[in-house]
Amino acid sequence: MITTVTADGKREYEFIEVLKKRAQNSDKNVIPIVSEIIDNVRENGDKAVKDYTIKFDGKAPEQTEISADVIDGIISKCDEKYIETLKRASENISDFHKRQLQQSWLTTKNNGVIMGQRIRGLKRVGIYVPGGTAAYPSSVLMNAIPAKIAGVEEIIMCTPPQKDGTPNPNIIAAAKIAGVDRIFLMGGAQAVAALAYGTESVPKVDKIVGPGNIFVATAKKLLYGTVDIDMIAGPSEILIIADSSANPKFLAADLMSQAEHDKLASAILLTDSKDIAEKTQQELEIQMTELSRNEIIKSSIDNFGAIIVCADMSQAVDFANELAPEHLEVCCNNPMEYIGKLDNAGSVFLGNYSPEPLGDYFAGPNHVLPTSGTARFFSPLSVDSFVKKSSFIYYTEDALRADSEDVIRFADTEGLTAHANSIKVRFNID
Repeated sequence: MITTVTADGKREYEFIEVLKKRAQNSDKNVIPIVSEIIDNVRENGDKAVKDYTIKFDGKAPEQTEISADVIDGIISKCDEKYIETLKRASENISDFHKRQLQQSWLTTKNNGVIMGQRIRGLKRVGIYVPGGTAAYPSSVLMNAIPAKIAGVEEIIMCTPPQKDGTPNPNIIAAAKIAGVDRIFLMGGAQAVAALAYGTESVPKVDKIVGPGNIFVATAKKLLYGTVDIDMIAGPSEILIIADSSANPKFLAADLMSQAEHDKLASAILLTDSKDIAEKTQQELEIQMTELSRNEIIKSSIDNFGAIIVCADMSQAVDFANELAPEHLEVCCNNPMEYIGKLDNAGSVFLGNYSPEPLGDYFAGPNHVLPTSGTARFFSPLSVDSFVKKSSFIYYTEDALRADSEDVIRFADTEGLTAHANSIKVRFNID
């Protein structure tokens, strides 16, 4: 049964500490295993990847890279209505992310100085997509579409084969629609290492994005610096702020929509209404029995779920900002009044008819979000995640002469005489 807590300035913050420990409970035994896999792939390339595929997935595919003809054949067997849904979701996601696109710029000064910033997409990005029980085609759209809009030249997708050695057709269909350029049937830490270092068949990428199990997440973490990554994702989270106008049936359903992800997922309700708290608890017990993943939901709700009864909505907002959740629903009479008050959240869902799954799949904003309180300083995946920026400077001789004393003074103050000399030699300054 979900824990119900009356906020007193102490008990609710003790709950945050429980959640922090949950996020830190990764198995330390995984690190040496993943390190060995990474080293093997770096040294032995495709052979190492194939050996691990047989070991972990049961069978290696006949062709590691899926050809265009095979892709088209796979898609032709998919449900037509599903394909149409993918296309509509793709349109919404594209429309939202196109608004994030920045332009390069330059500025000029009266003394002839020109300065600016150049923005361009990364050359090559790798997307990891789970292909087993946690096969999420929506993640393909959310990762690939912003990359395409950013101007990434080539998108490489790795996804593990199914037990029979074939790809998951729904994932392949999503990749085609999202504009993925090349698809490789490989999974796990070995696929991440192949993307990071490159092999005989897999090109080396500049950044790796996408979800995965603890082995995939650990590989991304260990390889950060060799390549860029999106983020270190923790267990899924939902926090709902609700006043007395909320519908307990909706609240319970939305809490469980995230609890079903993982036994470590966290689902929390903040409300100033004891009546809402009690009725939501009752609804959880009723609805849970009807859901296919009820065992996972029950474990998540029992261990990392909570209903916290606050003194007022101001206290609820303060606690929400402290927790900095991945998903934050505002189920209140006037949800728009809270936009300017909620500073720390991955994505905010306003009103009774903006449930979290709408954002997961269809509305347009990205569903790759910061977890474990990192929304205090991290942002959702976006077009910005796939671009790099560089500045440029042009000075005339007169402009540099005018600023030379200041530059030399800075260099001398820092004890960097070669820096100062670079200016002095241009103007015969002793």
